[in-house]
Amino acid sequence: MDVVIATGNKGKVKEFKKLLKGCFDKVYSAAELGIPTDVEETGGTFAENSLIKARHVKAQTSMAALADDSGLMVDCLDGAPGVYSARYAGENADDQSNRKKLFSEMRGAADRSARFVCALTLILPDGEIITADGETKGHITESEEGSNGFGYDVMFFSDELGKSFGMADEAEKNSVSHRAKAAAALAEKLKNLRK
Repeated sequence: MDVVIATGNKGKVKEFKKLLKGCFDKVYSAAELGIPTDVEETGGTFAENSLIKARHVKAQTSMAALADDSGLMVDCLDGAPGVYSARYAGENADDQSNRKKLFSEMRGAADRSARFVCALTLILPDGEIITADGETKGHITESEEGSNGFGYDVMFFSDELGKSFGMADEAEKNSVSHRAKAAAALAEKLKNLRK
């Protein structure tokens, strides 16, 4: 079975192609197939937005469609940026302006605990929906650390790795990330489906 990933984020596409190796015959990004991914994310949760994105792409292909919605949840900010992680500093915000806003919001915060959360939705060619999620815990650093990854990686210190995602190499991050855990849970569900 082939699958289309419903995202325009090149970093996510790269991660998913590695994480889903062996789960599907071929993994395509929506861009590779000329499928637009722009859809209004009106859900109040990661799971709701993931389903919206998967349905949007599935309506344009006969293949399976996979969408993720993921983001950073900071405890002292009541879970913000949350579902607004990609547009925390505004609709057309880039990674740097999102990080700048988060550092500003957290200035002087004693509790810097945070977690990355990922909700996956897979819609099979026959319309069956399979969901999976994952999370990884850590805290927000006082300044950017490293240059690897994307998004908030350089300010997220992973409890499991003992360093920021920005300092971690690809294999290290993929061993503990929220997307890796969600992808592993999805792979397990697919395995059971094929039995």
